[in-house]
Amino acid sequence: MILPIYIYGSPVLREVAKDIDPAAYPNLNGLIGDMFETMSGADGVGLAAPQIGLPIRLFCIDLTPVAKEVPKGMPLKQVFINARIYERSEEEVKMNEGCLSLPGLNEDVVRPARIRIRYLDEKLTPRDETFDGYPARVIQHEYDHIDGVVFTDRVAPIRKNLIKSKLGALTKGKYRAGYRCKVAK
Repeated sequence: MILPIYIYGSPVLREVAKDIDPAAYPNLNGLIGDMFETMSGADGVGLAAPQIGLPIRLFCIDLTPVAKEVPKGMPLKQVFINARIYERSEEEVKMNEGCLSLPGLNEDVVRPARIRIRYLDEKLTPRDETFDGYPARVIQHEYDHIDGVVFTDRVAPIRKNLIKSKLGALTKGKYRAGYRCKVAK
């Protein structure tokens, strides 16, 4: 089922998400399936639970549309539950980012080039992995969502000033998106 994506200004996007107790989510696989369907329907490569109104530490990525950017052997679709990034490289890379919760807005963001992350996969198997390049960027973007951070928090101060009116418009429901959205106050 395609779920509405919460738009910038929705309080859930600013909450620090709580760890998931798998027992409290008997239909976790159904939720994950809905998240992948929602992401695909919106032409996204990542989606975090806060973006669908759930303040839990869960995000999914699907790098199929950018497969050429993915290291050989890395799965294109992955689920991250109760994730914790515990190591970031000193090397940083600037890249243009957008977000399904901020339709029509793209800005350059500087992020570490490589990360190490511990998480549970969709089978609740513990993982400890290193990611770099484009996958690391997408993971960090989605990880920010479960920490109550949106990508515009990471743009240069001068750019942040220049996009202030666009952010204000989003909070008032003034945007165009080709997918279901929800502005929650």
